[in-house]
Amino acid sequence: MKKRFFAFSLIVCAVSVTLPTQALAVKLYGAGSLRDSLTEIGESFNEKYGIPVETRFGPSGLTREFIEKEFSETGKSADVFASADIDNPQTLFEEGLSEPVVNFTSNRMTAVVRSGLDITSDNLLDFLLKPEIKLGTSTPVADPSGNYAWQIFDKTNQITPGSSQILKDKALQLVGGNPNAPIVPNGKNNLVYFLEETKQADIFLAYYTSGKTAQLTEGGENLQIVELPDYLATKANYGLTTLKNADPDGEKLAEYILSPEGQEILAKYGFSAPSTSVPEHQGVGGILLALGLALILNKKQLIKSEYRS
Repeated sequence: MKKRFFAFSLIVCAVSVTLPTQALAVKLYGAGSLRDSLTEIGESFNEKYGIPVETRFGPSGLTREFIEKEFSETGKSADVFASADIDNPQTLFEEGLSEPVVNFTSNRMTAVVRSGLDITSDNLLDFLLKPEIKLGTSTPVADPSGNYAWQIFDKTNQITPGSSQILKDKALQLVGGNPNAPIVPNGKNNLVYFLEETKQADIFLAYYTSGKTAQLTEGGENLQIVELPDYLATKANYGLTTLKNADPDGEKLAEYILSPEGQEILAKYGFSAPSTSVPEHQGVGGILLALGLALILNKKQLIKSEYRS
């Protein structure tokens, strides 16, 4: 009996040694506008390193609040946060909940217009101010896209004094965390649903990448993306940070997002190269952003130099 038990124990030990270990998933929280691109980056990262990526997407302001809540309750949250702005991850850094923020990609605001309207960059403001035109936006504070829309409204005062408040009053906050917003059916693209199906909006101020995605969605083929005139042009710089107590593989994922492979995938979805300048309104936050990016770029240059030598 003892011999049989000993033999069985050896078999169990052998099996336990030879079984492959499954890597723990890296947790990535990202802006809703990054859903498609970061999902593909996560799949590419897993294919290259054998490390799965668990994702959660939503409005960046609400996601930042969710991260703060997780830290207060458990002392840990996601490993990486990719936001549609700099301010939300910068807030986490200033609270001691993350590493310095890096601008990892950029986007821009556009006007996505339903079919049947003859709107151009030159007459866009005139159409926005027409009482009969229904204007859709995201939700300020909860979602950076809403904040960018409000910035656009403020810029209109340069051309038509008083127009900013008119636009803010008429804007329909149809997405981005507004608890009173209409529910979009599962599987439906927001812009296609509101502009073409329900026609709850005639013009929607949205990211360029969101407009491109909508055009490629069934029913969105006739949507028009109208670039904002120069006096309303608004760029969206996206911030990336590794969170406190993150898994070591979280830093690896962040580096992969910044790598040529990650940047190539982002570009495929319409995102543009990150800005290396310090926006004036960022103040100390902008300086930290630039320093963070500079440190990463310098690190990569050192690695290249060592490799060549």
